[in-house]
Amino acid sequence: MQALWTEAPVLVPVIGTDSGFPVRRIYCVGRNYVDHIREMREGDERDDPFFFQKPTDAIELDGSKIPYPRATEDFQFEGELVIAVGARLRNSDSAASMDAIYGYAAGIDLTRRDLQKASVSQSRPWEPGKSFDKSAPCGPILPKDSLQNPENGTLVLQVNGEERQRTSLQLMIWSVPEILARLSEMYTLEPGDLIFTGTPAGVSAVGPGDRIAVEITGLPTLTVTITDQEES
Repeated sequence: MQALWTEAPVLVPVIGTDSGFPVRRIYCVGRNYVDHIREMREGDERDDPFFFQKPTDAIELDGSKIPYPRATEDFQFEGELVIAVGARLRNSDSAASMDAIYGYAAGIDLTRRDLQKASVSQSRPWEPGKSFDKSAPCGPILPKDSLQNPENGTLVLQVNGEERQRTSLQLMIWSVPEILARLSEMYTLEPGDLIFTGTPAGVSAVGPGDRIAVEITGLPTLTVTITDQEES
């Protein structure tokens, strides 16, 4: 019997190569900047890392046009550093976990904030607010050998040229090696996994026509544009 569909991996461009990075899973870190925790008025300031996932096909590439999603009236951006995993990692410590990194990218965790807040208030999973179509834009990946100490860099997000978020990546509550080590205790990380490392304060709503750009020191810029909602 002929298969009804064939599933090709989502490929994120890699700087300096002609091949893409085939995405396996997308992990996200919640509540990883103190100022964002205070902004959202939820959680203590060094809770254990909180993880959730997005579907692989939520990936959108640099330059994409992203339709305003259904079922929300509060569509928000979250600029983030993204880690690309290039080797298996399981029950690792923080030091050894760095060897599993393939590279880094700029990312945006797009969020249906009203649905997320409803989930939080009912102690339900965050998926309705986080894990929807086209909710994980990711810029081109820069191999780690081309970027030393990314956590010394700065993240800046602009909407229509106006700065909305700015942070030193050193202000992450849980560092890159700590994130990898903690995740590897819960899951077996494999080549192709992407990890969105959390966002600082400054998140707010966007709508059709808005252009979102994320710049992280040393990494390619990620730019996407929000368009009108797709027709049913």
